[in-house]
Order: sequence, then structure tokens, then C-alpha cells
Amino acid sequence: MKQDEDLQLASDLMAQRTGAFDRFVDTYHVRLFQYAYLMCGQREDAEEVSQEALFQVFKSLDQLRDPARLKSWVFRIAKNACLTKRRKSVFAPKRELSLSDYLPARRHGDDAAIEIADWSHLPEDEFMQSELKATLNRAIAELPDTYRSVLLLRDVEGLRSDETAEILDLSVDTVKQRLHRARLAVRATIDEYLRSPEVSDYGTKLKA
Repeated sequence: MKQDEDLQLASDLMAQRTGAFDRFVDTYHVRLFQYAYLMCGQREDAEEVSQEALFQVFKSLDQLRDPARLKSWVFRIAKNACLTKRRKSVFAPKRELSLSDYLPARRHGDDAAIEIADWSHLPEDEFMQSELKATLNRAIAELPDTYRSVLLLRDVEGLRSDETAEILDLSVDTVKQRLHRARLAVRATIDEYLRSPEVSDYGTKLKA
């Protein structure tokens, strides 16, 4: 959504104009569900979290002071709802893995040494695009919570580093560091997928 539309929606919410909250739900429900699904890993949890976040927004509208902060305010509420749900969920992982469990081996400990496959060779085919999207979602979902939350807020929701830092109670430098390493982990998973024999064979057949 464009920034001016977001500002107008926030202003309408703060002024309690007719239909403003319905428009907010139409705009944010899917995004909150997507965020919660990738954070929680289960549709049941994600639906509960997104509904809880919407309810908390409605109940706390009087706390929104700056229209420009609508998105960061909403996703801070969603983050807290996610944390609460994760603590209670039967689907919560027994052990939180470190990011090193997802990164490939590096030469001399240098992140920049990771070799990435050429994405330009991926066929522009509906099936392959859907497969790539599924692989991307899986790569994000497999990240440790601390890295996944940063990636979702920065790269999926397009929040600034300072807004992400405020939502997650982190320093801006920490956000940038975690975002960098999360992107490496996700890209490494995509790279592995692109190098797989199935993708290579499929691309060869399409070109034949």
C-alpha cells in the first residue's frame, strides 16, 4: 500500500470515521496472517494470532498517536501476539536452532565466499515459479525466530531498519546484522534448490 494511503487510513482510524476499521481489516488481515503463519508455522496458530492482533488494534486505537507509525505499531502488536501464542502452542519447537544450522559451509569463515547459482537460468514457467515461491516460504519459515522476524518486517513488509528495531526492541545495528545473515541463509536454500537436478533437468527440457 502506498504511504499516502496508509497515512489516510491511519488518520481515519484515529478519527474513528465510519468504515475505517473495516478498511483496515481488508488491508491488513492477509498481511498479518502471512506474518503470523511464517512466524508460527501453523495455520491454526496464524489465524488465531492475526485475529488477536486485529482485536488488540481495535481495542487500543486510542494509543496510536502518529499516523505515520501505523504499520510499525500494528506489527509490534502482531509480534507480541505471536510471542504469546508461541509460548502456549503445541506446535512450538522444542529447541531453537542457531542460524549456523541453516548456513552452508563457508571458506575461511567469510560470508561473502558463498557461491550462489545464477537465478537468471530459472525458467519463467508457472510451475517453476510456484515451486520457487514454496521454497522461499520454507526457507523463511525455517529461520530461527530472531532472524525470521527481522526478515519479515524488513523484506516482506518493507519497514525501515529503525522501525524494525523499535518493534523488536533491538538496536539498528543488530537489525542490520541479523537481516544480512537471514538473507544469506534464505539465499543459500534457494541456491540449493536452483542447483538441484530436478530444476536443471526441467530447464533443459523446456529449452529443447
